[in-house]
Amino acid sequence: MSTEVLTQITASLVECQPDLIAGLTQRALDAGVEPLVVVSQGLVPGMEIVGERFQSGEYFLPQMVIASNAMQEAMRLLEPELLARQQAVETLGTVVIGTVKGDIHEIGKSLVATMMSANGFRVYDVGVDVAAETFVDKIREVGADLVGLSALLTTTMTVQREVIQAIEEAGIRDRVKVMLGGAPVTQEWADSIGADGYAEDVVSAVELGKRLVS
Repeated sequence: MSTEVLTQITASLVECQPDLIAGLTQRALDAGVEPLVVVSQGLVPGMEIVGERFQSGEYFLPQMVIASNAMQEAMRLLEPELLARQQAVETLGTVVIGTVKGDIHEIGKSLVATMMSANGFRVYDVGVDVAAETFVDKIREVGADLVGLSALLTTTMTVQREVIQAIEEAGIRDRVKVMLGGAPVTQEWADSIGADGYAEDVVSAVELGKRLVS
């Protein structure tokens, strides 16, 4: 029973059937499956397959959005159970992620946040239109290992540089790696403003994050 429902959870993500995920997750808990097992053997394998299909061009942005929303729905059921059992999902590192000041684009940033969470990072999403000082405060508050700065407009790319400067001025640059993303952003831009890396899509962002904390 437990193996079957875990397989169904994985399949519901891969086949983009978000209407099934809550019921299957609850069924797994009712059957006595540990919430950590639901995450590691049900949700994570599904999101990995979705990520692979997106990277290969088989899936597109709508499928990524559907799978990410389904993952979040499952986690809303699992988190109280994890807390009740005082269990914690093993983390690779702590990430603060947001879209910089002046930019309100949400989807790409939120997808990266969900995929990084699914791949073992503790993620704090500070939202959109985020000021440099807000990033600095959150990095300090949670002891972040990584910060992800998204900019989808050429006019807000310069704010990524401002955030890095604010991190340096706060004296915490040596504690945190900086990742950049967004349609107009390039590796050359990342190098020129002193970032630690650039990712062109969701899957490469997860891979970059793993490299930076390793």
